[in-house]
Amino acid sequence: MNCFRKLFLILTLALIVPMLCNAQDEDKSFNASELVMEHIRDSHEWHITGEGENAIIIPLPVIVYTNAGFRVFLSSGFAEEKDGLKFASNGLALAEKGEYAGKVLEKNESGEYIPVKLDISITKTVAVMFVNAIILILCILLPARWYKNRKPSDEAPKGFVGFVEMLVMYVVDEIIKPSIGKGYEKYVPWLLTCFLFIFVCNIMGVVPFPPGGGNVTGNITFTFFLAFCTFVITQFSGNKHYWKDIFWPEVPVWLKCPIPLIPLIEFVGIFTKPFALMIRLFANMLAGHLIALALTCIIFLMASKGVAMLTSMSILSVSLSVFMTCLELMVCFIQAMVFTMLSAIFIGMARTEPAEE
Repeated sequence: MNCFRKLFLILTLALIVPMLCNAQDEDKSFNASELVMEHIRDSHEWHITGEGENAIIIPLPVIVYTNAGFRVFLSSGFAEEKDGLKFASNGLALAEKGEYAGKVLEKNESGEYIPVKLDISITKTVAVMFVNAIILILCILLPARWYKNRKPSDEAPKGFVGFVEMLVMYVVDEIIKPSIGKGYEKYVPWLLTCFLFIFVCNIMGVVPFPPGGGNVTGNITFTFFLAFCTFVITQFSGNKHYWKDIFWPEVPVWLKCPIPLIPLIEFVGIFTKPFALMIRLFANMLAGHLIALALTCIIFLMASKGVAMLTSMSILSVSLSVFMTCLELMVCFIQAMVFTMLSAIFIGMARTEPAEE
């Protein structure tokens, strides 16, 4: 399925991207690339629907530390536009394009606008992540409340509670336990949280209306943090056999002394594993968003090409979009499972004993 999806993405890009570029050159009123980038990049406001004066936008809190101290205000304060910047009444500016696009700027002593010292604003990605976290907490607390008044001998739950139980038991029994082995219990909270949170974020990213539509797992900062946590847990879980295999592996002496060739490769492997975790989740989910948006743009780009062209390309666009969305729903589960499985395998490898090889 993964190979088929990659082939489909490559073929879709090869067919559609040239068409988008040609149509965009002829129709300057619609910028497809700008629309796609606007939907996948982070921002200081949450665009719900509409365009221009009819747009429905939720302003988000801007929290920055400047030379004058902390400043807290809503992003709607950036009102006046000039030279690619949006200015607020407090002297700060928000760059819309250029080197500092999307960053909050302040004026330095020479009169130039540079990024503020510290920006901890609640951006769209952060806001969507909070919403997804609340949804996940509710999805766990509701089944927990059902179990609170039940006994182990009672009838198995049905409906939503039964679905959550099936999902949790599958991840624990089929992924975490076989990958880690003895002592897996203490890693269940982290790995189960990874799976459920990534799964919820992926599903909500496919939902086209608020509170969905956020590109959380397609943000490399988010995937970096999850991979970094797995990296830290793996290293602290490593036993002496794990570290011995890295710095003094069972290979011919000339491969590790006087030039530590194999130890160097093994040491680099410590960092390539979490890097692969980060890139795999980020690239797969971002690609899905890009293709879905590119397919939708076909309709708008063909609007000025005549009724026949618009009708035929609209049917193609809708058909491919529906197919891609169905595929994305499966990928949402697969990517959450793959991230959890690889994390469990890396932790299990760090705890392997010589007798178990």
